[in-house]
Amino acid sequence: MLSLASRVMLRLLILVAGIMLAAYLVPGINVTGWSPVIKAAVLLGLLNISIKPLLIVLTLPINLITLGLFTLVINGFILWLVGHAITGFQVSGFFTAIGGAIVISLMSIVLGRFI
Repeated sequence: MLSLASRVMLRLLILVAGIMLAAYLVPGINVTGWSPVIKAAVLLGLLNISIKPLLIVLTLPINLITLGLFTLVINGFILWLVGHAITGFQVSGFFTAIGGAIVISLMSIVLGRFI
């Protein structure tokens, strides 16, 4: 069984891999080195822990109507915020952020299953 620190580092590495894959696959997401990617992964993880649950509760009716697909919009919004907060990590628009969030989510799901 992995310790808490090991699990946190593993999740951070998965986020880094997801961000790099999103930057490679999604036009409009640009990174300029490893430092902004690591900073973006840390901030994205912190926002997912702190703000995302609140946003999901606040948007629960629309999330129920869309059968959970509105969560992609929330993930895109959080990625868009991170793109504005971190120098060297750019997300050109909101729909680009949603595409990037889809890539990062899929990467997290796939790598999380193997680990």
